Amino acid sequence: MENILQVNGLVKNFGGFTALQGVDLHIAPGERLGLIGPNGSGKTTLISCIAGALQNDSGTIRFNGDLIGHMPAYVRTRKGIARSFQIPRPFTSMTVVENLMVPLAYVGGMTGTKAKDQAMQILADMGLASKAESAIKHLSQVELRKMELARAMAAKPKLLISDEAMAGLAGAEVDEVLQILFDLNKTGITIIMIEHIMQAVMKFSQRVVCLDAGKIICEGTPEDIVKNPEVQRAYLGD
Repeated sequence: MENILQVNGLVKNFGGFTALQGVDLHIAPGERLGLIGPNGSGKTTLISCIAGALQNDSGTIRFNGDLIGHMPAYVRTRKGIARSFQIPRPFTSMTVVENLMVPLAYVGGMTGTKAKDQAMQILADMGLASKAESAIKHLSQVELRKMELARAMAAKPKLLISDEAMAGLAGAEVDEVLQILFDLNKTGITIIMIEHIMQAVMKFSQRVVCLDAGKIICEGTPEDIVKNPEVQRAYLGD
């Protein structure tokens, strides 16, 4: 089966600093992949290059077999790559449901009653239907994280990049978001999870990739990763 995402030799420089040093990454359709690494390892740079927020300096990115490295972010979104952000970025002047209607119109050309009905269905799936007409300021932290995922889902992704969706949440709240991601994956959506809460990564991921200093230092099952001395060294030092 062809990989949904194939990254080869990805390099990204910021002036004299090389943030990605020839990264190779592949993801199968429907896979749950955990992406871990200490702060400054290159995780955000890598997903920003995949999603189109940054332009890689060399290497290739293929999505569903198509070269996408030259494409702007909005074209990649329309092709099926969506990203939720660590810090939610809602339109604060809009209600919750209106926030979802923006990507529905932008990506799918859906407007009016049809768009609102679709937005309400997504909110129901996230457990946010009762908050549809609420102002953003009335949402709790976990509700903001769910809405950020809901906005990503409104783009109808084939690949969802979840960037620290659980950061700062309590244990029960982490479980809520984790269950949403499991449910989304069951519908066929491929998911990359970037997360510092290792318990969540280990529970969710079928395969884990660890970055350090812009290189992949190891990959494998969650059980293999936690025992790997290179991972332990990256996180804990020598």
